[in-house]
Amino acid sequence: MTEEQKTGSTGGMPGWGGYEFGRRLGLKAAGAMAASGALLTLGEVSDAYAARKSQTIKIGFVSPRTGALADFAGPDSYVLSLIRKSSYFAKGITIGKTKYRIEITEKDTQSLGNVAVQVTQELINSGVDLILVSSAPETTIPVATTCEQYKVPCLSTVVPWESYWGGFSGATISPEGGATGTGPKYNATFFFGMSQFVGTFVPMWQRVQKSTKCNTNVAEMFPNDADGNAFRAAWAPTVGAIYPTGGFAFVDGGAYTDLATDYTSMIQTFKTGGKGGASCDLFVNCPLPPDFQTFWTQASQQKYNPVLATVAKVMLFPTDAYALGALSNNIATDAWFTPYAPYKSSLTGMSAYAFCAGYQRTGHGQWVQSMGSTYSLFEIAIQGLKKVTNPHNRLALAKALQIVNYDGMCGPINMNSKSKNPMLASPAKGIGIISPVGVQWKPGSTDLVGHKKYPWSQVVVDNSLNKHVPINGTLEPTNA
Repeated sequence: MTEEQKTGSTGGMPGWGGYEFGRRLGLKAAGAMAASGALLTLGEVSDAYAARKSQTIKIGFVSPRTGALADFAGPDSYVLSLIRKSSYFAKGITIGKTKYRIEITEKDTQSLGNVAVQVTQELINSGVDLILVSSAPETTIPVATTCEQYKVPCLSTVVPWESYWGGFSGATISPEGGATGTGPKYNATFFFGMSQFVGTFVPMWQRVQKSTKCNTNVAEMFPNDADGNAFRAAWAPTVGAIYPTGGFAFVDGGAYTDLATDYTSMIQTFKTGGKGGASCDLFVNCPLPPDFQTFWTQASQQKYNPVLATVAKVMLFPTDAYALGALSNNIATDAWFTPYAPYKSSLTGMSAYAFCAGYQRTGHGQWVQSMGSTYSLFEIAIQGLKKVTNPHNRLALAKALQIVNYDGMCGPINMNSKSKNPMLASPAKGIGIISPVGVQWKPGSTDLVGHKKYPWSQVVVDNSLNKHVPINGTLEPTNA
């Protein structure tokens, strides 16, 4: 199994972590670009298209339609069908005195970074004005860094901003966790980072600790990979910085190897390694999905049942919950898009609820978080195009995307926020922060159109970071 395949496991959030991981992906992408030698020169790519007279705006859309990350792209066909029917994409957009039609070309990365570079090169050579990309750092960073190298505007999502920032040469992270150094000129992104993970999980810890009187020992299941090491380095310090009086005691289960099969030693550490030899009643992780499934099953068998499990990188999709069955009950995770949010499309006015209900009604299965962020890529693209006088001027379009401030399917997104609230402020120009909410998996929930029940569904149980999204379920212990 290749490293890409290992970090791109089905249904999970590979690269859900740090700056160093993004830097490595950026270097891999640079190597893939150098090996291919398939692109035009920088001058040809940059200047020729800015001067052209075409009345067609070409947008490339890159995502992992097949392979290990395909769950992220599962809604793509549905989302793109709605995008293409919306006014700007169906009827064109007027910029200045010129009416332009918009053409979307889709590319599949097969969930592999080298293929992501290859298809990006194909799009650049075809003359696209803009590339949109979604779904995990293994997809977004190779695409974004290729675009930066060849001066093509790129907008990405579903990539933690630390990983994104680390992908670019000259971009650094300060000791305090801020974006420093020279950032990209042709890229922008929207999602969230380590602070938002902490701001989503810790309020749930505090509420459950108060209601159950459980202890504040926290079990950390962090693997010995780029992602796990990033969480290991940043998690406890970030919790301490944001919640200095929390009193949490962190117990590291050990830097295990990805795809391990026996977690007995780690489970014993969590059962007895807390303060005073106590068990760890709180649990946090960032493993590969099959590793969590193996660990969680063994933990149940060995009578380690933490009072609240808050998980990152796993349990994002219904397929994850289906795989665990009854052991999914009340596992908590983060959600960046839900149908329960009071948000609506900036293109059509369609509500988030109607968007998800339509997905289910038309036989696509249960709604998933990634459909909202994919939709918002195209909303932000339109907002950027509205701000330029020539859509073929790539630098002008890139600069416009970096300052978009609007409300859409994923809520308010400000790509250059100066908010005094550090949870909302942009770490750097061109990085928009989505405020996630805490969700738990509950059994037997009726679907959005009221005629079918799925085995497991996400319900919103904490909105500490985003009061716009209503709570529609009760936060309960994972194990009573």
